[in-house]
Amino acid sequence: MRSDVYQRITNQIVHELEKGVRPWMQPWSAEHAAARVVRPLRFNGQPYKGINILMLWSAAMEKGYGAPIWMTFKQALEFDAHVRKGETGSLVVYADKITRTETDATTGEACPGPRAGEAERTIPFMKGYTVFNVEQIDGLPAHFYAKPEPKGETVPRIERAESFFAATRAHIVHGGSRACYIMSRDQIHMPCIDCFRDAESYYATLAHEATHWTRHPSRLDREFGRKRWGDEGYAMEELVAELGSAFLSADLELMPETREDHAAYIASWITVLRNDKRAIFTAASHAQRAADFLHGAQTTANVEAA
Repeated sequence: MRSDVYQRITNQIVHELEKGVRPWMQPWSAEHAAARVVRPLRFNGQPYKGINILMLWSAAMEKGYGAPIWMTFKQALEFDAHVRKGETGSLVVYADKITRTETDATTGEACPGPRAGEAERTIPFMKGYTVFNVEQIDGLPAHFYAKPEPKGETVPRIERAESFFAATRAHIVHGGSRACYIMSRDQIHMPCIDCFRDAESYYATLAHEATHWTRHPSRLDREFGRKRWGDEGYAMEELVAELGSAFLSADLELMPETREDHAAYIASWITVLRNDKRAIFTAASHAQRAADFLHGAQTTANVEAA
């Protein structure tokens, strides 16, 4: 792909933010049987990760898709199905790298390497390809279009969130009116759940602070050169926490309301993204690592309980 994938995607994210829309707030109430697993899914049920989650959530919101399943044109043909004429696909990306042998400066010839004095250079790159939502495709097996069963009580879903955060063993202090993570004490401070408009908003906020909690040096040791409150390093960390909360809320089937302070954050995010076309990729990658770290705590807790 000759076009600059980083710039293309960053422009799309900034465009949505300028409209006041957070493109990672996916269509939670999607009318599809698979929508209880609300990350975008490949045709084989494997969830997308990182930046592709944001891109496909954004595409689903823009085009009104209820189904979370996506596939390539060729994959649709393998099911004896076809993408409808006139449909436009959505971009997803994957990271890869190539290895080049450096040219010998004295002869101008490529080093046949690897021999003493020769060097090979690894060059990372981002490559894009096109996928289509199953709602753009005719002739797929019925389960790709399945409608959801009526939802029952939501208590088990919230209990799952409670168990999830308990398994992290993060030190959570309740009380006061502010949600924050205090690095010097390694503590998450949360208002009591009764202070929130609903339980889902409480757990989404806790997911935001738990993502911050993963930045501690004893965990993921994440640092963006932040020197003061409100600088670009601070805004970058807040963007990571915002995306981490969105990813975890998806995994825990939460449907939180928009934070009241999101407009101020959006302004700082736009500044960061305009200054660095790769910032959203970096933030999504760090958010994915944080989510994976918190999911990993569930496995540890389960092993210890066995």
